[in-house]
Amino acid sequence: MSEKKTPTLQYRFDGPEDAPVLILGPSLGTTWHMFDRQVPELVKQWRVLRFDLPGHGGAPAHPAGSVAELATRLLATLDSLGVQRFGYAGCALGGAVGIELALRHPERLASLALVAASPRFGTPDEFRQRGVIVRTNGLDPIARSAPDRWFTQGFAAAQPAITEWAVQMVRTTDPGCYIAACEALAAFDVRPELGRIGVPALVLVGSEDQVTGPAEARTLVAGIPDARLAVVPGASHLVPVEQPAAVTDLLVRHFSTAWQQTFDTGQAALPAAAPVTQAPAAAAPVAMPTPAPVPVVPPRTAPVAEIATAAEPPQPVAPPDRYETGLKIRREVLGDAHVEGVLARADEFSGDFEELVTRYAWGEVWDRPGLDRKSRSCVTLTALVAGGHLDDLAVHTRAALRNGLTPQEIKEVLLQAAVYCGVPAANSAFRVAQRVIREETTPAE
Repeated sequence: MSEKKTPTLQYRFDGPEDAPVLILGPSLGTTWHMFDRQVPELVKQWRVLRFDLPGHGGAPAHPAGSVAELATRLLATLDSLGVQRFGYAGCALGGAVGIELALRHPERLASLALVAASPRFGTPDEFRQRGVIVRTNGLDPIARSAPDRWFTQGFAAAQPAITEWAVQMVRTTDPGCYIAACEALAAFDVRPELGRIGVPALVLVGSEDQVTGPAEARTLVAGIPDARLAVVPGASHLVPVEQPAAVTDLLVRHFSTAWQQTFDTGQAALPAAAPVTQAPAAAAPVAMPTPAPVPVVPPRTAPVAEIATAAEPPQPVAPPDRYETGLKIRREVLGDAHVEGVLARADEFSGDFEELVTRYAWGEVWDRPGLDRKSRSCVTLTALVAGGHLDDLAVHTRAALRNGLTPQEIKEVLLQAAVYCGVPAANSAFRVAQRVIREETTPAE
């Protein structure tokens, strides 16, 4: 019997040979150059290995039809280099590879960062339909629409060189490998398994990401036992390119403080990476591929995101204080000023009711992981329209805007409510929502 050799991936090393290894995994349609702006700072502490997906950036066109196969190829590449234990940061499809490594090969992983990632990327039909488009029309339609998916409108308009770089990066990808990667994402769904991830994880997402946004990030944080969330303001899907300084700072902080020296079983750490000065003969070439490195982007003025600690799971002897949890969520959704006003007006007669609402509605129901906050806002708006509760509708219209719903999406919710709750109810609701949206979205003079 002949043994089929696992193809390796195209890669490059940067940084000192004796430093711990940190791997950066790219998104679908990109190359290792998407992390160009992070490398100068990361190499101060780590030996950084970047790799290209099959058929991307001039890499050999050996399609991989599953995320598991991509992870296997990465491990084969690392084995050939003598790298055993490592940290890993991956964006989107690269993040899916990181999740796969954490689930199937936890002994290899010291720390994990998931950028613009999700336990399930859209629906299988979406990615399979994208494959149909590429088979029929080539990659040009996908390439031309990439900036809309990857960047905020303001960034794309202000950075035409980066926008063109993104388009060319997709155009130069092998179509067969792109389609195979779409199939891999279509089949990827690890939602039931997130609780088995034992490595410390940073979940990082752009606040304006419409592909795998804050809702998907919160699903990861809710499911992974040791996970923290960082939302980067003013960035869309390709957040390492759009907000390079913020992402670099978050990665440095995470990998500096959350790096497991031993595997959870207590076994000794696996051997450190062997020094490598050049790729073995069997490895793919490491010459810089086309397209060119990402153009330099000037610093953005948006604030650096903070890493928020994920909610602690209930402890057998010390369950979480549902009132404190509810008060925190109530403040996050409705705003400090509103909540403080409500609690200040509470007296001996109404105080117990406010505690009930905080503990049960906010600490129990709003804290459940089954729906993200945008979805809960949609449901709440509809229920308030049906009940004719216009005062609360105004409060929750503001809350919906805070939870990420756009005015256009709120309009669609109210139109849906008009059909099922009645036109008169929706007529009143539109007047209330219109006033609130105008107040909340009109810039101050």
